[in-house]
Amino acid sequence: MASINPEVVSRADEPHPEIAGLLQQMGAAPMPPLPSLGVEGARAFVDGMFPEAENPTEVADTMELVIDAGEADITVRVYVPEAEPPFDPLVYVHGGGWATGSLDTFEETCRQLTAATDRLTVSVDYRLSPEAKFPAPLEDVYGAAKWVQDNAEALQVDPNDLAIAGDSAGGNLAAGVSHLARDRGDLHISRQVLLYPVTDTNFDTASYEENAEGYLLSKADMEHFWDAYLRDDTDARNPYAAPLQDSDFSDLPATTVMTCGFDPLRDEGAAYAQAVEEAGNDVNHIHYDDAIHGIAQMVIPPMAIERGADIIADAAADL
Repeated sequence: MASINPEVVSRADEPHPEIAGLLQQMGAAPMPPLPSLGVEGARAFVDGMFPEAENPTEVADTMELVIDAGEADITVRVYVPEAEPPFDPLVYVHGGGWATGSLDTFEETCRQLTAATDRLTVSVDYRLSPEAKFPAPLEDVYGAAKWVQDNAEALQVDPNDLAIAGDSAGGNLAAGVSHLARDRGDLHISRQVLLYPVTDTNFDTASYEENAEGYLLSKADMEHFWDAYLRDDTDARNPYAAPLQDSDFSDLPATTVMTCGFDPLRDEGAAYAQAVEEAGNDVNHIHYDDAIHGIAQMVIPPMAIERGADIIADAAADL
């Protein structure tokens, strides 16, 4: 699918029926504003939102390793597919506004991607803000991807087909790594798969106006997340922090961008897909006009929804 002009990416009349039911349930017990919970409170609240799978998707093996990511030692969780090596590798970067989320909250997402793609998946436990502001989380993810490339023989992976994927703030970090890898020249990314990514610091889009509140991720949440992540106004214009701010979109990896109609980030994701495609790169933009932000995590009962399965399947197909 060719990328969609951001001016015509819209939302359906109503969210998908399953999502509407979920929103109704959440409305009966509204989420507290994340800033009011404090740093640790917000992390605990987000961790508790998503259930643990009673019957997790099977993979051949998992392991946790502490690696040297360059600036810091970080933990990665490796998912080994039920296939014969050598594997194609995938670095997965979890969302959570750069401030919340963990390896555990994206466990089932990574398991399903591993099983569906037969890729060896490396999930990155990067440092979180506000303790670690830009560019620390970006450098952690870059270092993890470089570690995969540099240890390809030990991991039994093909370093020429290293893909990176992430959702929301993780999509932001994945895109930042792709731009940084192109500019530094010491890391080869073959494909980036960005699930409803953060790409810009602009809050004046139509999707921010339409979806400011009531659809899981709010405009106020994003203002808070950006404020905690960036050091100053200069960072807000840095293309490695906000990839849509880049003046050069040439020579980027093959790109998949997924956007959702009822998501404040919809328009900036579409604009990024268009900018990357207009620079001559291979782009697949998939738009779910009846979906909300965060559906890649909504794959475990009782929160399992059709659109969650769809986004995993579509991401896997491109990987």
